[in-house]
Amino acid sequence: MDQSVAIQETLADGETCLIVVQGILAGEESVESRLLGLVRTHGEHALFLYTHRRMAITAEDVCLERIVPITEGFAVEEVTPDNDRYIIGSDVTVQISSEDGQLVVQLPFGSHTRMFLQEISKCLPGIVGSEDIKQNGKNLVVNHSQSTNSDDKVTLRQSKSKTDVSEMVRSSMIVSDKACSLSLQKFGLRDTIVKSQLVKREDSYTSLQNFRFFVGTYNVNGQSPKESLRPWLSHGIEPPDVYCVGFQELDLSKEAFFFNDTPKEEEWFKAVTDSLHPDARYAKVKLIRLVGMMLLLYVKADHALNISEVEAETVGTGIMGRMGNKGAVAIRFKFHNTSVCIVNSHLAAHMEEYERRNQDFKDICSRMQFCQLDPNLPPLTISKHDVVLWLGDLNYRLEELDVEKVKMLIEKKAFRALYKHDQLKRQMDEKAVFEGFSEGEITFQPTYKYDTGCDGWDTSEKCRAPAWCDRILWKGKNIFQLSYRSHMAVKISDHKPVSSMFDIKVKVVNEELYRKAFEEIVRSLDKMENASIPSVILSQREFSFRDVKYMQLQVKTFTIRNEQVPCQFEFINKLDEDTYCKEWLIANPRKGFLLPDSEMTIELELFVNKSTATRLNSGEEKLEDILILHLNEGKDYFLSVTGNYLPSCFGSPIQTLCYMREPIQDMSAESIRELTLLPLQMSDDIFRDEKPLDIPKELWMLVDHLYRNASHQEDLFQQPGLRSEFQQIRDCLDTGMLDTLLGSNHSVAEALLLFLESLPEPVICCHLYNDCLHCAGNYTLSSQVVSRLPTCHKNVFNYLMAFLRELLKNSEKNHLDANILASIFGGLLLRPPPRHPKPDVTEKRKAQQFIQQFLLRESNSP
Repeated sequence: MDQSVAIQETLADGETCLIVVQGILAGEESVESRLLGLVRTHGEHALFLYTHRRMAITAEDVCLERIVPITEGFAVEEVTPDNDRYIIGSDVTVQISSEDGQLVVQLPFGSHTRMFLQEISKCLPGIVGSEDIKQNGKNLVVNHSQSTNSDDKVTLRQSKSKTDVSEMVRSSMIVSDKACSLSLQKFGLRDTIVKSQLVKREDSYTSLQNFRFFVGTYNVNGQSPKESLRPWLSHGIEPPDVYCVGFQELDLSKEAFFFNDTPKEEEWFKAVTDSLHPDARYAKVKLIRLVGMMLLLYVKADHALNISEVEAETVGTGIMGRMGNKGAVAIRFKFHNTSVCIVNSHLAAHMEEYERRNQDFKDICSRMQFCQLDPNLPPLTISKHDVVLWLGDLNYRLEELDVEKVKMLIEKKAFRALYKHDQLKRQMDEKAVFEGFSEGEITFQPTYKYDTGCDGWDTSEKCRAPAWCDRILWKGKNIFQLSYRSHMAVKISDHKPVSSMFDIKVKVVNEELYRKAFEEIVRSLDKMENASIPSVILSQREFSFRDVKYMQLQVKTFTIRNEQVPCQFEFINKLDEDTYCKEWLIANPRKGFLLPDSEMTIELELFVNKSTATRLNSGEEKLEDILILHLNEGKDYFLSVTGNYLPSCFGSPIQTLCYMREPIQDMSAESIRELTLLPLQMSDDIFRDEKPLDIPKELWMLVDHLYRNASHQEDLFQQPGLRSEFQQIRDCLDTGMLDTLLGSNHSVAEALLLFLESLPEPVICCHLYNDCLHCAGNYTLSSQVVSRLPTCHKNVFNYLMAFLRELLKNSEKNHLDANILASIFGGLLLRPPPRHPKPDVTEKRKAQQFIQQFLLRESNSP
């Protein structure tokens, strides 16, 4: 995830965030996550440290804590942490020294950290461009693979001495031999071509060798590790070469849900580390966590030198696509010459939500992207790996059977008969999900739901039917499953852990054959260069998007076919513009390279969201753009993009909607423009012949539906709906074709949140933000602030508070409380002005407190 966007939004004019890395700030008594941003201001540089939510997507998710200027006396050195578990791990711990003191920060293993440290080294006073960050007296990020021969920009492989393994793995440098020749600091066209040709020829210089992978998944239901995990991780098996261990529901507390803070991470990390196979020594390669999902990757210490290109990413698929209570965490890496991606996911719950689970899977696959070392290459997706191992609580259930029938079949060990009713099997058979993946035969009883601490099935009031929620699947060639089982002896949770052992044939490089292939490629490239000017053929240059709707992606594709000369292409900025395209458009990939007589498909993705909808609704902006496709050392090609946008209530001001008695799509473009541009505070003589509605009819339809149908709904405003149902709800509101909203309660609830998020001026107007925080503890003063709102905004606020109070009256059934609702709605109803300093944790809690006090007051129903 690129968190530099969130930091850039906090910066003043003239300040630019160059690169961001997430690290752990080590204190005397605790460790805390921070975002470290390298910021340039008029030629000077500084490190900006931010506290943050885990999903740092916008400026609202980060808060500036301190600034460390990069001036004389600034230094960064690697230090050895006291904790032995980190010494065998792969993260690099650095000490940042400045005139103001020292910081100790643990940075994640991978190429991004290396790039971050290299960028810092370039900013050191008087040593611009040098590599002056030290590792125990030695250069930490020196690029040992950089050639001193100007004729050959790509160097041959260097033999590496067998240095101390823990030091090698802990270093943020790439640790495989082959990676050294392919990870240049400068990525020119020549380098990219050589690497591409090496990939094509890898069968000529690699051979397959077997390595054993242990894959485990466990939903721990918010519990702490009360017993050893060895029965799951190491009992009765040979020491694996690689451990991939995933958890779900690590912490179920509100703090974990809203702020991603939990002490459980360290508890379970230690429990896993202590339970790895005792007959081998392991090094931690990576730990990644999002709320309750955590993934750990270990390798035998002997293999550490052959691990490279480690990256980790997260995708939240919770409510509004942001909350991380559902989604996935993933780690990708190269083992020898084989690319591997490990995905740990927690999909939507409940028997009937299989379509939502399918959607979660597709969202994870499309949104999970890993940066490559070569900036000219597009990000890697999950599918772009030789081996994909997918584990987690996938939450698919057994359908068409009652609880007693399921238990009877389990008692008879009739697992094949039971498996025929498994939702995941059925969805895979229909190619609706996990297409191309395989799963081994299930010969163990369902892993959910048990009474905690025993092997008995759920005896709670809900009496959940048993199901195989916890699964392990794989995709790729030369993967052989040796075992697939559950572990009944572990009784910490209401789930049972699951494990699978794999033999995976990994591509191992033969040094001599590699050198031969490399030299042949360089010789052929020398003959090819300077042959002629690059030229391509585009399959299409004009693109028209019809009937574009709010938050509904449209994609057009075209192909770039190269002719006789290798070429590098990129969509470039137009003159006097900061970006290569409008905010609602993206080209994927934006840049790349093509070998002679090859082609590439480019996708143009058009997506209108809250940041662009208002101007499109009003007609101030049109769906019109020109893209410039530039060939390095070649000519430019111009592409025309046009479209028509269907106006929506999403992204329209509250006041505008109150004056719209007809659906927005029944109104003329001129009327919509006139109403959208109305001033927020109007005198009484404006529109005196037409009285506005008290609240927008669209808001009334959403709230009324939930009031009548969802007062007892569990997980309301916490579980996402279906995207297809949101589209139906949006169309109903925008066209008025139906009197009732279609879709589940969760879909309608998410539509309400998205509606509030899309308002260009929040319900509580931005200019009152500071006043709200100032009087957050005083209900009387807070009520006076609300009374100063424009009439339509005040009506909406009071209406929403009355509705939420009604929900709280049914808290025994819907399990909502004022704290949850205030946390969810606080950031939607109360937003700071655009240029206001971004809220810190104290401000956010005050905003939550401001909303919460209105939820605890009695009033009439909506």
